[in-house]
Amino acid sequence: MGPGTRGSSGRVTRFLPVLVLALLALIWGYNWVVMKQGLRYTQPFTFAALRTFLAALSLFILLPILQRPLKPRALGLTLVLGLLQTTGFGGLMMWALESGGAGKISVLTYTMPFWLLLMAWIILGERLHGLQWVAVGAAFCGLILILAPWHLQGVLSSLLAVGGGLCWAASAIVAKILRRRHDVDLLSLTAWQLFLGSIPLIAVAVLTANRPPVWSSTFIWALAFNVILSNAVGWILWLYLIHKLPAGRTGIGTLATPVIGVLSAWIVLGERPSGTEGLGMALVMAALIFMTARAIIPRDSAKQSPAGEEQAIDS
Repeated sequence: MGPGTRGSSGRVTRFLPVLVLALLALIWGYNWVVMKQGLRYTQPFTFAALRTFLAALSLFILLPILQRPLKPRALGLTLVLGLLQTTGFGGLMMWALESGGAGKISVLTYTMPFWLLLMAWIILGERLHGLQWVAVGAAFCGLILILAPWHLQGVLSSLLAVGGGLCWAASAIVAKILRRRHDVDLLSLTAWQLFLGSIPLIAVAVLTANRPPVWSSTFIWALAFNVILSNAVGWILWLYLIHKLPAGRTGIGTLATPVIGVLSAWIVLGERPSGTEGLGMALVMAALIFMTARAIIPRDSAKQSPAGEEQAIDS
């Protein structure tokens, strides 16, 4: 293999997490509109249980076909991951979305990166330096403008959305620790965390549902989008990113998702953002561009701090 081939391979490897991050933002961003449409035909915990259990089932069918291990590894940490990522995040998000607007709930849920930065700092020892803090500050100001807390209505749905963001951030830390301690198959891990996390959702759905879903074409489409793209494919991509990038940087990168969610809700559902929300989205995108540039531009290893060395290894 020649030097040119190695250089090309290195560039692809360096850019791949960024491309995966962009694809994930598109899938998850538009899914806020899809979920809001699906909730017209069913109740929140019924939808949450169906989308996660069926996604797990589809992956379990796929595992032997692809000759991937079916037996779970690190069952305890996988259970914690499922309870946080699938039960906590998925359930609270869907509950919040029942009464809140898709665009607004998406940005409230995506306070996740800031909880993740704090948790990654305390638990994983990941640090941000210099201009990276400026980007974080710009992203935080952008989210404040999008949220406009001085105008927020619907306190319960807002708190549920932020609670979902906290659960998601904690699950990212658990996933990072799990992947460091155990050599697990990504597809198998995704299937098991979805399955284990879906069980409490099924129990809550059975206890709270007072009507069955209306199996319209719109609901079937929304469920299929969630099962295949948002859950099965989406969580595989997410766990890949958590493994390849520092947790804090991955969280900041996902800030593109609520921007897509707001724009999609505007176009499809008529939820038009205000001027301050538009300014907030611009700040978030500026922070995103800077952070992703930092992720793909090689850094001088001689100038790296110990924290920087850890980030380079994780990348």
